[in-house]
Amino acid sequence: MKKQSNIMIILTIFLFTCLDAQAQKDISIPPDKTGMESDAIQLSSKITMGWNLGNTLEAIGGETHWGNPVTTEAMIKEIKALGYNAVRLPCAWDQYLEDQTSYKIKDWWMSRVKEVVDYCINNDMYVLLNIHWDGGWLENNCTPDKQAAVNIKQNALWEQIAVYFRDYDERLIFAGCNEPNAKNEEQAEVLRSYEQTFIDAVRRSGGRNAYRNLVIPSPETNIGLAGSIMKLPEDWVENRMILEVHYYDPFNFCIMEKDESWGKIAYFWGKGFEQYAVGEYEGRFSTWGLEDYLLEQFQIIKRNFTDKGIPTFLGEFGVARRRFDDPKMQLAHDQSRGYFYQIVTEQAKNHGAVPFIWEIGGVFDRRDNMRITDPEVYNGMLRGAAAGKYPY
Repeated sequence: MKKQSNIMIILTIFLFTCLDAQAQKDISIPPDKTGMESDAIQLSSKITMGWNLGNTLEAIGGETHWGNPVTTEAMIKEIKALGYNAVRLPCAWDQYLEDQTSYKIKDWWMSRVKEVVDYCINNDMYVLLNIHWDGGWLENNCTPDKQAAVNIKQNALWEQIAVYFRDYDERLIFAGCNEPNAKNEEQAEVLRSYEQTFIDAVRRSGGRNAYRNLVIPSPETNIGLAGSIMKLPEDWVENRMILEVHYYDPFNFCIMEKDESWGKIAYFWGKGFEQYAVGEYEGRFSTWGLEDYLLEQFQIIKRNFTDKGIPTFLGEFGVARRRFDDPKMQLAHDQSRGYFYQIVTEQAKNHGAVPFIWEIGGVFDRRDNMRITDPEVYNGMLRGAAAGKYPY
């Protein structure tokens, strides 16, 4: 299959040459390092902790279609006041194209994304802007038969995004995709071509983009796959690449929605919380993915990336909140979650990964001046961010 993959790459390059040669000349300007002095390690070290504007700009159907209100600058100011100095902006683009031939992004959507980026930049925050799931046109197609077509679209979108946001300083960071479904070496190699296309499109636009720090998600944003099958794309600018992984382990504690024949939802996690998994809650304590497993996972990041000069963004992590009639059990569950956020945040930083909480309106009420509605989680992350120290 490797021969087939190489043929597809050659075909993609040929198509780029035929379709985009003139466009590439038009969009490129000379490199400009003004305001872009920080390399990946230096930039990452400046981020205390990050927050996801989740279920918003990436929502299928429009910004408010997944239940959140229109984002305002007041929200961003409150997030900054709460201690977050970076915002990850999951963003959809495919539903805002004029057509599926030119891949032209509608002007009004570019303008709206810019408004939200500006809310963050104007409040001196770092911003991670990506192409999120976006209907799965890239993420569900890490296969040789889709490689040429996906690369053409990836190039077309990132040429536009890169040029439109080219004048922003180093506080704006791009990520080429979100959670690409690549489970084996062949799929990981296809994914690497998509990430190479992303890097090349951004760098080719010149200006400040010639030095912009760029984020490269691992296959499935999985830490284990990052350490085992991932090969980073090439960048002709040194030390400007950041890995991205996500962390939702153990699954049955973090995101499992209902009991299955093979296992139950775990309501409790971490040392000291097993005492609550008794009586009607018997079997509701996670028996895997505990603190020792967490440390092993983050050691993979440090050994394979941090120690080699490549920092990591922990772009998403979180635990679903379950509801209990018993106030004592609700508190125990919430405290267990808070402990999880604390340990993940602390150990992420200790191993060179910048923590970004996945948040869709359940920790902070966006309709009520970002009121804290899940204090155990928020305070847990604060404790972890204060205790964790980047090893660079």
